[in-house]
Amino acid sequence: MLSTDATLWPMIAHAALVFFLYWLLSRKRYLAVRAGSVEAGEFRENHREPPESLAVHNNLKNQFELPVLFYAACLVLYVSTADNGGTVALAWIFVLSRYAHSYVHLTSNRLRYRRPLFMAGFFAVMAMWVWLAVWLALN
Repeated sequence: MLSTDATLWPMIAHAALVFFLYWLLSRKRYLAVRAGSVEAGEFRENHREPPESLAVHNNLKNQFELPVLFYAACLVLYVSTADNGGTVALAWIFVLSRYAHSYVHLTSNRLRYRRPLFMAGFFAVMAMWVWLAVWLALN
């Protein structure tokens, strides 16, 4: 099986989400300082996050937890040529679940909706790793 660049596009799409979240966090922090609800020096020591940017800050931290396993799986699948249409679909499911999870987290923050979105991404990444293990065992 030949590796395909299609495996790389979900990683690029997730990186775009992370870049957007960094921009949004910066904007929320700037507006909090400008409104006087926090002093700029607070961010140098990073002791607390103002309420205006806390949800974005927490969501951004989420992008460096489970997604680390996603990036590792994509790269190992790609370099070992174990990627295929199924693994690419799983990667897109993960990324779409991350976008939806972020949307819920930054708007209503209802766990009733957020948890299933997280679990969909979790199982997608887990399936990618299971496929990799099976592929390596059989090849």
